[in-house]
Amino acid sequence: MVVSALALVWFRNLFAVVMLSGSFSLTAAVLYVVMDAVDVAFTEAAVGAGIATVLMLGTLALTTDKEKDEPHISWPHLIIVILTGCALIYGTLDMPRYGDPNAPIHKHVAPEYLEKGPKETGIPNVVTAVLASYRGYDTLGEVTVVFTAAAGVLALIGRRRRKRKDTDDLPSRPGDNS
Repeated sequence: MVVSALALVWFRNLFAVVMLSGSFSLTAAVLYVVMDAVDVAFTEAAVGAGIATVLMLGTLALTTDKEKDEPHISWPHLIIVILTGCALIYGTLDMPRYGDPNAPIHKHVAPEYLEKGPKETGIPNVVTAVLASYRGYDTLGEVTVVFTAAAGVLALIGRRRRKRKDTDDLPSRPGDNS
């Protein structure tokens, strides 16, 4: 994954970047399966490697596959990225250690979900029971966000195609060599 991430930064051919991004997502999905987070792995494979790759390839079909060279560094943008990264790292300092049995998540609702989930929901898989029953509104919200993003992308792509078609239909002026 580290090699893929470094290559993503290094390459200038955007088609190669899209393919590496998809392979990065698939590698992350495999890692999630190894960590017994199959539901997260499925989502990563479907959204990260599937939908995101298809949308990026569609974008490349409408644009170019070469990145424009930027000879200068935008210092304000770099400072914003560094500050955001520092804030995110600071936010993780209060988290319990990975696998800590005394972490709040293991003392609060997880035991209740594991014990009562299959009986209360009638769904034998605990993860499915939590996502579809206990956190159904969250799941509905996530689906709504993905649908809205897809609709927005399709609207933008359709708008660009209409503009291109409208300009192609215009009669050329005398003296134009195009």
